[in-house]
Amino acid sequence: MTFNKGSLILVNYTAKVKDSSEVFDTTIEEDAKKHSIHEQNIKYQPKLVSIGEVSYPVLKGLDEALAKTSVGDKLTVEVTPDKGFGERDSKKVRMIPIRKLGEDAEKVSVGDSIEVDNKRGIIRFIGSGRVQMDYNHRYAGKTILFDVNVIKSLDSPSDKIDGILKNRLPVEDTKIAFDLKDKEVSISVPEEILRADGLQIMKHFIQLDIFKFVTTLEKVSFVETHVNKQIQEKKPEIKEKAPEQKAA
Repeated sequence: MTFNKGSLILVNYTAKVKDSSEVFDTTIEEDAKKHSIHEQNIKYQPKLVSIGEVSYPVLKGLDEALAKTSVGDKLTVEVTPDKGFGERDSKKVRMIPIRKLGEDAEKVSVGDSIEVDNKRGIIRFIGSGRVQMDYNHRYAGKTILFDVNVIKSLDSPSDKIDGILKNRLPVEDTKIAFDLKDKEVSISVPEEILRADGLQIMKHFIQLDIFKFVTTLEKVSFVETHVNKQIQEKKPEIKEKAPEQKAA
């Protein structure tokens, strides 16, 4: 059974450049460590993909291949530049004075990705007071290989909400909780992000996604629970009494 446009699915993948075998992205923590691309602040988990949609997109070539798969499929998908990161454009490679880098001029080296004039590029050359900046995507012109495992299709309202929350909330999965009843869902906001920057933006996109993919819902509520820790700290510990022994 293939997937229709708008289907929500979970996939694991590891991506590498075809001609160099450089692994640069993965959803699997073990693979990230194996190929020395592990990052502490990354939440490694199956990727949520919305087939043919912009909500949870992947490269066009991968999206087209996933649309023809089924749950349980394991395959290698080859994505050419025209359906991947695009072809290289020589006009996007420019020489600029090194002074434009300001305080970073003495810190950078060839291969670094930096932002100059509100545009992010890669340093290709440094010398004679100038820097060659490449504003093409790092993998422009490259054919990419994705080793993919189609894990699950999110079909029920509960599965869709669960998948959206795990994707949008930067917390451990065990701390995600919601209560779905008929046409309403109540979402508990994890305590550790109650004061996080961008919480309102997170909630905004969560409700947009839930209404888009669970069309039967009429209401989304966010529950914030604040605990008075001072009172909790003052509460005396209640020690259990040892059971009384009967006389012999």
